Amino acid sequence: MKVTRATNSTLNEAEARSLTDFIMFSQRNLILKLSPVLNRGRISYPQFFLLAYLEEEECLSMSSIARIMGHSTAAATGMVDKLEEFGHLRRFTAASDRRKIMVSITEQGKQLVNDLRGNIAQGLARLMAEEDEKAPLKQAHRLISNAKTSKIISSR
Repeated sequence: MKVTRATNSTLNEAEARSLTDFIMFSQRNLILKLSPVLNRGRISYPQFFLLAYLEEEECLSMSSIARIMGHSTAAATGMVDKLEEFGHLRRFTAASDRRKIMVSITEQGKQLVNDLRGNIAQGLARLMAEEDEKAPLKQAHRLISNAKTSKIISSR
């Protein structure tokens, strides 16, 4: 029984490492594929991330943006300044406290996010359509399926 658990544990660790490699590879490739699109829009990947986050929220304070992005408030302010300059964001004071600066996405910013998401979806669709069994998405699907099966088997 202990041997089975050790084997399953070793297998799970190997699968987890493979899945980690896949995630890192995929993220890097998506960013590289996005770069030409982001460059045409004159924004960086972190700026795109912020726009995508703001599209989901009505508005955020500057301190919330700094926390979400893992930046100082000064760095977040620089990022917001650039996006506001390009017309992707708008800045305003909070009704409840005029000292508090709030930020929301504009229609232009929403359009940019939607265009970029469409490009990502097209790229993923192409990857998913690959026939090669060594294709990254097919490998990830197998890893996830195996991990689920291992948990079901080891829990019995």
